[in-house]
Amino acid sequence: MPDGWQWDPTLFRGSAAYYERGRLPYAPGFAGTLAGALGATGSDRLLDVGCGPGIVTLAAAPYFAEVTGMDPDADMLAEAERRAARHGVANARWVTGRAEDLPAGLGAFRAVVFAQSFHWTDRERVAAAVRRMLAPSGAFVHISDLKDPPPVAVPSARPAPPYERIGGLVRRYLGPVRRAGQGTLVGGTPGGEDLVLRRAGFVHLERHVVPAGAELERTADDLVAWAFSRSDAAPHLFGDRLADFEGELRALLREASPDDCFAEQPPPTEIKIWRPANGG
Repeated sequence: MPDGWQWDPTLFRGSAAYYERGRLPYAPGFAGTLAGALGATGSDRLLDVGCGPGIVTLAAAPYFAEVTGMDPDADMLAEAERRAARHGVANARWVTGRAEDLPAGLGAFRAVVFAQSFHWTDRERVAAAVRRMLAPSGAFVHISDLKDPPPVAVPSARPAPPYERIGGLVRRYLGPVRRAGQGTLVGGTPGGEDLVLRRAGFVHLERHVVPAGAELERTADDLVAWAFSRSDAAPHLFGDRLADFEGELRALLREASPDDCFAEQPPPTEIKIWRPANGG
């Protein structure tokens, strides 16, 4: 958990409706890569902690007998349920709760997954709980965008999203220190995940990098959704200045691309699979 920060239920309040549209997708086939690396047989169970609107949970569903998404935000879980119904996924269930509530009577799992969510938790406590929940040959899985991906070989003719300018606008409205729920992240989110997991008894690390998908066309609506999908720019943080912020954001985007069209290359997806010393 970030130093000097305390979790509160407003961390992503109001962001659920924007998440799927705003966030870049994981690399195509990442769920198949994960299932293959785990040796999933179709009879296993997977738990996705901090699942948000079920992006990873639902992608993994075809490879497992049951997938469970867990999140403290009721709106995120409602969005996940809608997405499951839309895609005809019948083997997913949704649990309201924080990672610190584990094991929460959920049983044993072949994989417990954290997709860019582990840093929000009491990591030592959560890692220890996960280890106790693993079935034989089970694993702790961390999924994230690959940091510092290789440069794009052929730059697009369209402009890239002006993320630095968007960040500056957010800071002008919300202050220079990154917001997160009712608190701030003075030092950002923590690293050192590998050390935390080793201390919890996870010693066998297997790493997979799944190649990125094709360049995406992004509109102003997509980039507004990206901003509001984030904990540091969740809609509630702006209070009665929300409409003003969105208006200025849209004006900034029109200036950056008058035809309302940007191009962005999604990053590769990194999958880290940790197994305990005793093999689960």
